[in-house]
Amino acid sequence: MLHDLSHAETERAFHKAIWGIEPPAGVTAPDRADVAQRFKVYRNNVQHSLTRALAARFPVIEQLVGAEFFTAMARVFIANAPPRDPVLLRWGDCFATFLAGFPPVSHLPYLADVARLEYARGCACHAADADPVAPEALTVPDPGALRLVLHPSVALFTSQMPAVQIWQSHQPGSTRRPFARGPDHALIARQPDFTVIVERIMPDTLAVLAELRDGATLGHAATKADPTPALTLLLRHGLIIDTDRGAVA
Repeated sequence: MLHDLSHAETERAFHKAIWGIEPPAGVTAPDRADVAQRFKVYRNNVQHSLTRALAARFPVIEQLVGAEFFTAMARVFIANAPPRDPVLLRWGDCFATFLAGFPPVSHLPYLADVARLEYARGCACHAADADPVAPEALTVPDPGALRLVLHPSVALFTSQMPAVQIWQSHQPGSTRRPFARGPDHALIARQPDFTVIVERIMPDTLAVLAELRDGATLGHAATKADPTPALTLLLRHGLIIDTDRGAVA
């Protein structure tokens, strides 16, 4: 048991021991070796559980580097960025940054962006619920004055690497093909049936969606490019949840 330690000190001792090789400081027992063995089992269970949680959030990263390497890499990440909250919803937000600075994967420069995409998918999955408007909501005398309220799950993704294509190529049933050059852009969102989509989009569509997401009127967004592809995309996936009439920006 732990002796003469405050609650905060006990937590710190356990936290340090989880990533070390010794039981927590302050543990006393007749058989120290037995304590060490028991805590080793506990430590391995915690690290295994967190490693599998990370793999569930970043499955394509695991595919790209292999399960064995992912496990070893995850142990390093977990030791440096353990969960800060019992709810693991937001854990992994710095995994992409970790990958960008992790020397053993420096030969895979796209890895961090694929991780950003996978994390964005997770956020979209757990975003707040909202019902889509009917398409008729856009049939008004002056649609250019409309501001479209997009679903809370909507995120716009950009990578200088073919990160979207790499992610798509690792989905079930995908067909491997040469990757197109140039930046990759995608709309990430959750549909009304709770399916999370990753739809690769063109730069013009990205520009229009970015304006609409930031609250610009449809008329102002249309100055960036033809808004038809963006509107078609939003309506097809049920991602417009309200409309508001305002002065043209």
